[in-house]
Amino acid sequence: MFNRFDEKVVIITGAGSGLGFSSALQIAKEGAKLTLVDLNEASLEETKSKILEVVPNAEMLLITADVADEKAVENFVNETVQKFGKIDGFFNNAGIEGKQNLTENYGSDEFEKVVSINLNGVFYGMKHVLKVMKEQGFGSIVNTASVGGIRGVGNQSGYAASKHGVVGLTKNSGIEYGQYGVTVKAIAPGAIMTPMVEGSLKQMDPVNWEEVGKQFVQPNPMKRFGKPEEVGYLVAFLLSDQANFINATVIPIDGGQSYKY
Repeated sequence: MFNRFDEKVVIITGAGSGLGFSSALQIAKEGAKLTLVDLNEASLEETKSKILEVVPNAEMLLITADVADEKAVENFVNETVQKFGKIDGFFNNAGIEGKQNLTENYGSDEFEKVVSINLNGVFYGMKHVLKVMKEQGFGSIVNTASVGGIRGVGNQSGYAASKHGVVGLTKNSGIEYGQYGVTVKAIAPGAIMTPMVEGSLKQMDPVNWEEVGKQFVQPNPMKRFGKPEEVGYLVAFLLSDQANFINATVIPIDGGQSYKY
């Protein structure tokens, strides 16, 4: 087993399920002290229990928070520093897909909701973590963008707009903070079988969503969904010292789905 995170402190948002959980588990296995953040307290407790089954001595701080609330974000950053003394890594991951509809029919309230979580929430996290990392002189941030952040996604105006914004924030902040020993990068997952993707398929067809999923992945060269743990491996690498010269860029993890772009 790697021990790339011995004595390191990592914050993960959206840690209650999906990519947040898989990344938390992988990084805990490698020795990190974790601050786990999610809006759902029960999901956070489940994540903690699953991690302790594998890593009995894992040290974790659990914080229930809404990333769209800047004061809540500032609070979990401050609590992490107060408890652990530093922040080595930040997986800025929390997000939602939102409802599906043509742009002309896409609700303005829905658009604002998706952008407030997916884009504003990412910005708030970066803003407050970057202050800490700049002062430290080290740190790595990984933002969750999407293939929907590097190409269009039909019927998902809010999601596509927010994830394109995450890509822009990532590149901009990486340019700004590289001189301080801080790197900022993003991942662009494709179709990964998470609860969010399952929910998206059920929006398309509540009854035959599994069949819809089989058709959904056919344009992918690998003809399958990705696994959350496959993303967890990538996130762990990007947050580790092995990736210290990767900065201001976006890395697809999509089985080749975005090769045309």
